[in-house]
Amino acid sequence: MLDPGSGWKYRYPGIRVVMYEFTEWKIIGSDRVSAIGLGTYGIRNYEKAFEAFTYALTHGVNLVDTAEMYDTGRAEEFVGRVVKAVGRDGVFITTKMLPNRLEDRESIVKAAEEALRRLGVSYVDLYLIHWPNERLPISVQVRNFEVLAERGLTRYIGVSNFEPAMLREAIESTGRHEIVVNQVHYSVINRHYVEKELLPFCIERKITLQAYTPLERGSVVINSAVKKMAEKYGKTPVQVALNYLISHSNVVAIPKAENMVHVKEILGSIGWWMRVEDLEYLRKYA
Repeated sequence: MLDPGSGWKYRYPGIRVVMYEFTEWKIIGSDRVSAIGLGTYGIRNYEKAFEAFTYALTHGVNLVDTAEMYDTGRAEEFVGRVVKAVGRDGVFITTKMLPNRLEDRESIVKAAEEALRRLGVSYVDLYLIHWPNERLPISVQVRNFEVLAERGLTRYIGVSNFEPAMLREAIESTGRHEIVVNQVHYSVINRHYVEKELLPFCIERKITLQAYTPLERGSVVINSAVKKMAEKYGKTPVQVALNYLISHSNVVAIPKAENMVHVKEILGSIGWWMRVEDLEYLRKYA
């Protein structure tokens, strides 16, 4: 077992950060969340997914990710059913708002109130701008979006699909409420840009990076380097691919889960750690 504080340092223009961190819990704002969350994009069978989500949320996972655009709101309604079953206090809910809502504060509030009705809650823990609105300056989007925290509709705000320059501008544009998350496409086989440009900046600024599509819709399973590590550790390629991500500082992985078999496999990605040299092997060859 490696020390939680061990890791290698990475230089990013003027920044030196520890990139590896071996812990099953991450920090969003002042909250502790599981290093693995559950995504809701593309669920086909909500009944099977309900069983899987309620199992995971009573076996160590406390973070669920959704968005108003997922299945035109049905995914938020599904999360609401799950939360009602397991209890609101045990779930850190993240949802995302479409960028066309961001042009004025009242439109933002109206969209959020509709999402909260679908979720069956009075607030979410984290609300994200789903991707930048190209018609508006980042500063305007963020200042408008802060209204959600001001009115108690969310505890934290963040962004998704923001490149480093956009993220920096978003951070500098906030008034009272900080950007705590940037959610981006990141996996063991789609990592170069994130690890070179974005993740070091997020670590330095204490922003959590949430990795969506972390399993590349199954492509990680056939990657030869991932398979080699799976054999070495007696794990599945899925478990290795997720463990690689959450071994990095400030990273939470949010794979989609739809059935009990998949959820139990996902849960097997935590509670153990690869050696640094094996993480480096994956960085080089996956």
